[in-house]
Amino acid sequence: MSPAWLRPRLRFCLLLLALLLVPAAQGCGPGRVVGSRRRPPRKLVPLAYKQFSPNVPEKTLGASGRYEGKIARSSERFKELTPNYNPDIIFKDEENTGADRLMTQRCKDRLNSLAISVMNQWPGVKLRVTEGWDEDGHHSEESLHYEGRAVDITTSDRDRNKYGLLARLAVEAGFDWVYYESKAHVHCSVKSEHSAAAKTGGCFPAGAQVRLENGARVALSAVKPGDRVLAMGEDGSPTFSDVLIFLDREPNRLRAFQVIETQDPPRRLALTPAHLLFIADNHTEPAAHFRATFASHVQPGQYVLVAGVPGLQPARVAAVSTHVALGSYAPLTRHGTLVVEDVVASCFAAVADHHLAQLAFWPLRLFPSLAWGSWTPSEGVHWYPQLLYRLGRLLLEESSFHPLGMSGEGS
Repeated sequence: MSPAWLRPRLRFCLLLLALLLVPAAQGCGPGRVVGSRRRPPRKLVPLAYKQFSPNVPEKTLGASGRYEGKIARSSERFKELTPNYNPDIIFKDEENTGADRLMTQRCKDRLNSLAISVMNQWPGVKLRVTEGWDEDGHHSEESLHYEGRAVDITTSDRDRNKYGLLARLAVEAGFDWVYYESKAHVHCSVKSEHSAAAKTGGCFPAGAQVRLENGARVALSAVKPGDRVLAMGEDGSPTFSDVLIFLDREPNRLRAFQVIETQDPPRRLALTPAHLLFIADNHTEPAAHFRATFASHVQPGQYVLVAGVPGLQPARVAAVSTHVALGSYAPLTRHGTLVVEDVVASCFAAVADHHLAQLAFWPLRLFPSLAWGSWTPSEGVHWYPQLLYRLGRLLLEESSFHPLGMSGEGS
């Protein structure tokens, strides 16, 4: 009889194995299992008219966060907006300027996810956006529409009997605040791209440096699959490990990073809040016994592992802060670890168990074609960690995940 704590891990790994043994269409990522018995869908409870979720005001930390100022076409922040040309979404665009298509990347990701849910829920029906980014002052003061962080939505058939369930589907799609605001539409909004809570995948900045086997130090943006980079072995010793894939690679995207600064020796590492870092509470702990924790949980006074002479050594955390930078890269190595800016980090994020994540990625180590085949995008998030995250949400306890949740990005 396996211990209770091990059973969710066993179920996770067995289900993952079963899915990977099912042939998938080449170039399409994981395919649908034809003829399999599916779990009955979870019953979705529609939002009531004037109900909002979560049950806190929109511009609070527990929802979409504070208003940061209107974005105009002439402002520097206009580059934060990206057009959405998803053919499965109808944009009303009554101004005929394309403004309703402009939104932050986080809003775009949630909207695209919702579009799929709408088509699955009501075959033949599409998601419809009646209001997106507002540059004309049609909304109330400090509306998140002015920042491209809010959309008003309906279904394409404009059946108002569907709007309560549409609101629930928006909650499930990951919008940070959903409000069944009007009989004519549902209002949805997201956190700012600058918010640490908005980015919970696992990445490092584009300029962060790693050490190659030939001794050269290069930026992550220059690393390629097949390169061997400095990492940590299972016994806590330094080793060089093959880069298999990039779990996430987005050179032109703003992200919020947690900055960990150490002393004796001084090091400075930036990584996303949900990324795993190895820490200990005292400097006498052997390197192999350092535990993985989310970067956002690291506190001054704890110890991280850094590359030193000889081998890896503990360094005391002196300060923790946040920083916004352009570009994000998340390489996966064969050992599941890597040394970035001379600090040892896990390759994984979002799920608190480094060893479980390493086990879940064994197919990519065993079958390199999965990593390097046509399923791998040149930019964006690799399909495999997205699959793992969805499986984990079904099988693991909520406490296994980063408290901010996951944006569908990163590892």
